[in-house]
Amino acid sequence: MSESPTERPVPELIDDRTAGMLRAVAEDEVIGHIQYLVLETPQAALAPVHTIVDPGHEGHGIASALAAELYATAGREGLAVAPLCPYVAQWAQRHPDRAAPASEELLEAARVKVAEDPSLW
Repeated sequence: MSESPTERPVPELIDDRTAGMLRAVAEDEVIGHIQYLVLETPQAALAPVHTIVDPGHEGHGIASALAAELYATAGREGLAVAPLCPYVAQWAQRHPDRAAPASEELLEAARVKVAEDPSLW
């Protein structure tokens, strides 16, 4: 049975903490990712800075799945999330039951870290 044009493989979500990437992979191809940095102070947190989905896969819930998994990962690890990425921040506002708000102090610490190393942005 062949795959219909509307059927897409469900991506596997893979966290690569060393690279600061949460990747969506389908059929051995990265089809989207969230780039993030890890904060230690004022508290341990993940700070997503970019969400990118391959144009051929946009509109299929990939970015939403990535944001949900980022918050789920943080929750499992007891970490906060400081969303600098506009998409992740909007996702969090739409899903307050799954995404605790970040304190202004934590958001500022994430902004400072990015300002100190623009390659993170």
